[in-house]
Amino acid sequence: MKINFPKALNTKKYFINPIWIAHHDDKLYLQKLNKTSNKYINQAKKLNNKATVFHSKSLINVLEFKDLQNYIIATSQNLLTEMGYDLKEFDVCCTELWVQEFDLQGGGNHSMHTHWNGHISGFYFLKSSDETSKPVFHDPRPGAVMNLLPELDKTKLSYATSQINFNPKPGTIMFFPSYLPHEYTVDLSKKPFRFIHFNCQAFPKTLKEKR
Repeated sequence: MKINFPKALNTKKYFINPIWIAHHDDKLYLQKLNKTSNKYINQAKKLNNKATVFHSKSLINVLEFKDLQNYIIATSQNLLTEMGYDLKEFDVCCTELWVQEFDLQGGGNHSMHTHWNGHISGFYFLKSSDETSKPVFHDPRPGAVMNLLPELDKTKLSYATSQINFNPKPGTIMFFPSYLPHEYTVDLSKKPFRFIHFNCQAFPKTLKEKR
């Protein structure tokens, strides 16, 4: 007896990992944030002038960054809802907000990492170009990475893609789930590279009431 197996299979996509990207094309606001950031970057340089990455103190609730902070919180809430999470009993808060700059002598980078105890993370780029460091995102599925096969064509996005990088412009803002592994490639010091990094967490409202 001849068995007629299906010749066409329906593709269903599950366990999708989003990255949201937009461009905030307000040059005056960008100039304002860069000017304000100079103070905090200079402070970081004084603390360790031999570093390759200069990391400011926390900028949460600093007046000049408050509009950006409020936007980040509201957007993170919307994105978590878009992902399918029920936030009726949660308040989304910005838990970390700081500005970073890579040293112009070169060598600035970040090794692959995630942000523990968070839900949405992201970057807002203040100084960047095609010649500066690039954010790289990695496949967060350990099972997929463990059994990884060679990619047929690394120039194309596919189910086999294990990492992806971006060339952000000043004003580019990115949001992504905090569990998504990411890194920054080694900067070659051809152009200035500065960005704001942020993390958000959804806290149960019951915890807030207890406080």
